[in-house]
Amino acid sequence: MSTPLLSLVIPVYNVAPYLPRCLESLAALDPPADEIIVVDDGSTDDCPRILAEWGARLPRMRVIRRENGGLSAARNTGLDAATGRYLAFVDSDDFVAADAYAEALRLAEQDRLDMVLFNADYHFEGREADYPIYAGVAPTGVMAGREWLRQRLAAGRLLHMVWMHLYRRDLIEAIRLRFIPPLVHEDVVWTTRALLAAQRVRYIDRIAVHYRIPQRRFTPEQKQRRLQGIADSTVANTRMLTAIADGLDDAELAALLRGQMVDGGLAVFHKLAQMPDRAAASAMLKRLRVAGDIALLWRHARDTAQRRRIARHWLRSWFGGLGK
Repeated sequence: MSTPLLSLVIPVYNVAPYLPRCLESLAALDPPADEIIVVDDGSTDDCPRILAEWGARLPRMRVIRRENGGLSAARNTGLDAATGRYLAFVDSDDFVAADAYAEALRLAEQDRLDMVLFNADYHFEGREADYPIYAGVAPTGVMAGREWLRQRLAAGRLLHMVWMHLYRRDLIEAIRLRFIPPLVHEDVVWTTRALLAAQRVRYIDRIAVHYRIPQRRFTPEQKQRRLQGIADSTVANTRMLTAIADGLDDAELAALLRGQMVDGGLAVFHKLAQMPDRAAASAMLKRLRVAGDIALLWRHARDTAQRRRIARHWLRSWFGGLGK
């Protein structure tokens, strides 16, 4: 049996209002994906019924059902099942262009690429005009992944979304790259590691994915859980990015990665300020000081404005926390 050319991995969890549009876009792909692996991560809404109804229209679709374990675990399940020469991810509340992967696959084969990087747009469901995620970034020739990483970090605009890339699956398996449950914003470390390992990449300025920005409302309890998850993942990412930078033999790139680490790490203070449970937010701020995470940000801060912000939260962690 010949190896499929393209495997798509689509994690699904309680996205019934958006799932049909996603599946419609997958059915319209030209050329079609050889393998569509949908991982139903324990959905409790209409997603199982929708997937069953679409089974006949997407004969290349395989549905794997598992207990809820979060986005990272669901993507890992899909990765373990994929058999294609190339691999791409689609989030089930987004949708793709009909020619999303056509040029990427052609170039991947032609230029023996490890990754193809493409563009996407923010889709606001008609509330405002959609616009590209990358604006004014020119297509590239073949380059090393770390050079794309260097360029984008130096420009201050690197998007980590894993669904903006086509990967050679052998590369992913060779470096044993997997997502880390239960982290959210899991793209940050994944994309960094993939780019550092990729020897041959190209960027093409093609809008392949429409990234839906829905309007969501949360109860205070839901908002607290969501923000806590993001804050925990932000801290984990700062530690892992620091470890990656410390292991590089490229001083310039290591400095750029540490700068990215600080920029991302500072977001934890914003998430703490949004938490409805102020006592929990104050307790986490204290833990960040005790564990050395605030000191880590301080050591690698680039300017006075960053240091002022870090110092302000360090003092708050000692004297009264974040308040009401």
